[in-house]
Amino acid sequence: MVLAAGLGTRMRPITDTLPKPLVEIAGRTLLDRGLDALADAGVEKAVVNVHHLGHMIAAHVAGRTSPRIVISDESDRLLDSAGGIVKALPELEPDPFYILNADTFWIERGTPELERLAATWDDGRMDILLMLADPANATGHSGSTDFLLGEDGRLARAKGDPAGLIYGGAGIIHPRIFADAEAKPHSLNLYFDRTITAGRLFGMAMNGHWITVGTPDAIAPAEAAIRKFPAGAA
Repeated sequence: MVLAAGLGTRMRPITDTLPKPLVEIAGRTLLDRGLDALADAGVEKAVVNVHHLGHMIAAHVAGRTSPRIVISDESDRLLDSAGGIVKALPELEPDPFYILNADTFWIERGTPELERLAATWDDGRMDILLMLADPANATGHSGSTDFLLGEDGRLARAKGDPAGLIYGGAGIIHPRIFADAEAKPHSLNLYFDRTITAGRLFGMAMNGHWITVGTPDAIAPAEAAIRKFPAGAA
């Protein structure tokens, strides 16, 4: 599931005429960078939700076969991160699935991060597994940290603790957490907190260099990071 339905307000004026997932970084769109990572991980089908200028995203991915794309149209009503997933559940398998934000990406180092996530997943202990980035190994992040990673892999809210890590915009979710949920606007943060309480929110620290592009002035640093950190270097 690729979350691509955001308004991209901080990316204006670019997003006045172009949806944020189609912003190009070093010649490749943010969306294609995420979809390519999913394809490399063996994903055959990806659901992409759309809202702002969604017809442009649908047209852009129409020719993709790896993965095959299904559009979840939220043109009439933006459903936020969790609501968008709930709406798309009929198109997703009943097994755990990847989630991916369309405005972040990373430069791989060693084993691809999505492969590492799949290898880390433990259905008996986990309901959600998040990919996490070290602020020292990230480009474009200006906020505080999100989670503290315990020795057993469980997560707690960092509440700005400098020892915390950043949510890297990728993870694995089991659809059972959405039992009885409605396709109405609500955030994944609700489910993060619920699974923390249940002791079933886990994290994996990534090896690669993480990049987020939130504003127009973040494009140049993102492209500089691509030049600085060769993909695949251990």
